[in-house]
Amino acid sequence: MAVQMKSPVGNMVRLLLAVFIGLTMIRHCNSSSAGGSFVPVTSIEGVLYYPDKRPFNITSRVTLNNDEYTTYSRSDDGTFVLYNVPPGIHQIDVHNPDYHFASVKVQLKEDDMDSPKCLEYAYPGAAKTPIPSSPITLYALARLEYFEKRQGFSIFSLFKNPMVMMMGVSVVMMLLTPKMMEGMEPEEKEKMKKQMEMQKDPAKMLSQLWGEMTSPEPEPETSKNNAIKSKGN
Repeated sequence: MAVQMKSPVGNMVRLLLAVFIGLTMIRHCNSSSAGGSFVPVTSIEGVLYYPDKRPFNITSRVTLNNDEYTTYSRSDDGTFVLYNVPPGIHQIDVHNPDYHFASVKVQLKEDDMDSPKCLEYAYPGAAKTPIPSSPITLYALARLEYFEKRQGFSIFSLFKNPMVMMMGVSVVMMLLTPKMMEGMEPEEKEKMKKQMEMQKDPAKMLSQLWGEMTSPEPEPETSKNNAIKSKGN
């Protein structure tokens, strides 16, 4: 029985063919994965500080570009990380039910992804302030209040009450009426007393007003004198 021996030339040809196939596959994978152009990405790190610098047991939702990227701050130290952020201008917002944080504009340049430029502003339209970017540090600006606080008792609020104002006018009139009546004539005093009694009884006051409205107006004295003279002639 004859044994077939493998030729060294055949082994070399097989090795070269395998290397060629491997290089071709690697070149094809690189070209297909690149898709014509490579887009760099980076991570944005930050930290949140709450009143008295106590981030413990507090977690906030951090978004980039209106929920395009979302992450959460750690409850032990307040740090957060946004992964795989491409070049461009981005906006970071912190969502917390109890505290208000400023928003941040982040500019990432494709040729300098490790050194972003950050601008902080407290609310839309406010002045923008540059802040460090490694990490982005944000402090709680205010505590959110969802209900209007109940006002406490104030003595000055009583004077705004219409009933209290009417009572005050009545008391002042009662105190000033005796002094006003001292220099009046007896007939005027009697007339004022009748008016005050009528004010106590609304029915009498209305009847008097109705009588004055319905009674015929008295003729002037000049017309009466002219009529008497005409009769005498």
